[in-house]
Amino acid sequence: MKKVLSFLKVLQKNNNKTWFDEHRPDYEVAKSEFLEQVDVLIKGLTKIDPAIGTPLPKECIFRINRDVRFSANKNPYKNNMAAVFAPGGKKSPKPCYYVHIQPGASFIAGGVWMPEKDILEKVRQEIDYEGKTLQALLKKAAFKKYFSGLDEEATLVRIPKGYEEGHPMASFLKLKSFTVTHEITDAQVLDKKFPNEVLKVFAQIKPFNDFLAVVFEK
Repeated sequence: MKKVLSFLKVLQKNNNKTWFDEHRPDYEVAKSEFLEQVDVLIKGLTKIDPAIGTPLPKECIFRINRDVRFSANKNPYKNNMAAVFAPGGKKSPKPCYYVHIQPGASFIAGGVWMPEKDILEKVRQEIDYEGKTLQALLKKAAFKKYFSGLDEEATLVRIPKGYEEGHPMASFLKLKSFTVTHEITDAQVLDKKFPNEVLKVFAQIKPFNDFLAVVFEK
């Protein structure tokens, strides 16, 4: 994805509408290359997790424009290209697979990010009942090859109401998001085998997503 990284590197230094309008053809070329990669990922991921269906690549990617209305950062464009794959589409609250391409800061992720209150409570209840199952998933060698554990970007200081402070799954119950992240280098993004590597990571996310998906069936 040489064209994608090249465009994003220059955009980071020229994040303004005048420059972008002048270089829109370059953006379209980079976007086209990214869509091609997303198409390959969709075809591979449907074999790993048929529940995501067969969305069109354009239905999985995010707009390059930023919503700056409530942000101190007024740069009009994102410095990344990203795609999400989930049952029901990219706006679905269900467990997803995510790939984020940004020079020097690319990553692959999955899970449920900042779920609504009712889903959050159901996930915590599932962890309360089946926490050992989750622990077993996180301890598998194939999983640990890519992930060090659950992300802790959004965590409560105290255990949520309804659970004892000494609960054996306290560290999981305090989470407000249930995601895992695997960082990747620019060299990996540029490698011809990049889609295959992403799919290998997605395959290890699948059991974790299956654990979370149970709450959407209740």
